[in-house]
Amino acid sequence: MDKSQLIDTIKQAVSTNLNMYFVTRTLKEGYKSNSKVLEKFDFKVYQIEITDEIRQYIYNLSIKQFERIEKNNDLNFIDYDVISDDSEHLFTYSMINKVSSFSDVVYNQLNNSPKKITDLNEILSSESFWAYCVEFQIDSEKSFYTFRKISPGKVGVDEKVDNQKKSISSTIRTFFDTNTNTLSLLKGETVYLDKNIDCIFYGEVFYILRKFYFEQILGLQEEFKKRAEEIAETITKHSFFGETKLLYDKIENSPSLHKKLMKLEKLGSLNNLNEKSLKRLERIGKSKKSPINIKDDKIIFETENDIENALKLLCDYFKTGDYSGISYGTYAGKVQKTDE
Repeated sequence: MDKSQLIDTIKQAVSTNLNMYFVTRTLKEGYKSNSKVLEKFDFKVYQIEITDEIRQYIYNLSIKQFERIEKNNDLNFIDYDVISDDSEHLFTYSMINKVSSFSDVVYNQLNNSPKKITDLNEILSSESFWAYCVEFQIDSEKSFYTFRKISPGKVGVDEKVDNQKKSISSTIRTFFDTNTNTLSLLKGETVYLDKNIDCIFYGEVFYILRKFYFEQILGLQEEFKKRAEEIAETITKHSFFGETKLLYDKIENSPSLHKKLMKLEKLGSLNNLNEKSLKRLERIGKSKKSPINIKDDKIIFETENDIENALKLLCDYFKTGDYSGISYGTYAGKVQKTDE
């Protein structure tokens, strides 16, 4: 489904047929913290009753976002790619044949009358809100769903009720009462909603508007980190690499590095690294002003630039347009098949 078809489908929904849900995430019993990320969490869906005023408000905000996408002729959906430029594209991500705990959310729980929330505090005592979801009913048989990641600071529980909640321990929640022109204390349980949508699910496909948050919602970022650590282990054991400890240190807090390492694995460049190709890599690095650090005929990582330059060269970061002759620098791109 292309962008225009998706927008046409979305416009069939009306504000009166709108439902809201919260999604929580907890570690499954019996699973260790280092288990496969996409399978180790339990997601639970809860329905929350909302007023007609909130329903109309959410509907209007959503429609405005959809219209902005529709009017921007430069934005179109392409297949999801880990390393693609996040700012220039919208993405599609098929859930068909995907093994993921989140599959249960979109295929089962949302379609089977989720439990309704009567007490936020009761849920938050043992679970954490992970995302919120809005269902737009197209007709009695079809709906599409929007998702938005919830950060811990967006949820508040009255400390008098639960003094274990730390997210608002150093703040108070207030609102400006226009009837009295005074700032008043906001009591009880609150969840802050914003105007953004991270992704849309319809017909077994996620349509991704904000790639970073979509990857968080499904747990892909955590899976990328684990995979990056495994790739780093392969690099460390490679006969043409020396000191690589800094690489492990940077993996700990760099999602962008995780994706670059996965790009490296996808290209298979390590398999082709030998004495001859190392010399070639060294020459290219000097010509592109991205020299690699080589000692005793091994690539070593002593600085962040050492890591960045080695990955750029191994991932074919430097590209040249066949027609224009213009040079580009990007990790993105797909291998093109050539006619024999």
